[in-house]
Amino acid sequence: MRSADAATLFRAILAILIAYMIIAKLNPLIIIVLIAVTLALDAFDGYLAVRSVSKGKVGLAAYIRYAIGERKSSAYVKQFRQKVSSHSKFGPRMDIAGDRVVEYVFWITFAYLHMIPLFVLFIVVVRHSFVDAVMGSKGTSSKLRTGFAKAVYSSSIGRGGINIVKFAAFSYLALAYIWGYPIIVGYALVALLLAYIVLRGAAEVYESIA
Repeated sequence: MRSADAATLFRAILAILIAYMIIAKLNPLIIIVLIAVTLALDAFDGYLAVRSVSKGKVGLAAYIRYAIGERKSSAYVKQFRQKVSSHSKFGPRMDIAGDRVVEYVFWITFAYLHMIPLFVLFIVVVRHSFVDAVMGSKGTSSKLRTGFAKAVYSSSIGRGGINIVKFAAFSYLALAYIWGYPIIVGYALVALLLAYIVLRGAAEVYESIA
């Protein structure tokens, strides 16, 4: 198993562990740290995949600069990211599966705890199912070509922003359940996250038909 795939599997298992910690109402500060680690691993497994393809030519510092949108590093790192799909057909799909498992685990957990309405879970599942099917016929997000898709999906704001909103929403819902924080703030964060998810989905669909 590639190191990138091992990292993906680890974050999926970690998400399930966090879910049980939330249900058991364990220390929310520890839970929040673990949520941050789980989401950060999404970027780290991408780095591991690129590093394996580049044979160590891409360091962590260069990948971080790429992630935050530095043009020089982006052009250099992107050429290796585009090789990941051809280097390992399984790897990119494993990464997407890991993303979905982590996200579904949190959504299902908070729906089970009655912290979010059930229709929110339905929106997320339907969005991901159809968009993943559409994008699966075109390749991966590393092959995006249209300006709209690149701006919304693969830009530094698109990549980093979605994880920041996920972290804020899931962490706050955990605090609302365990420590009784006002749920209205959680609803606002969930609405923002849903908007972000739907917009990125629209960008992927646009890419597939453009």
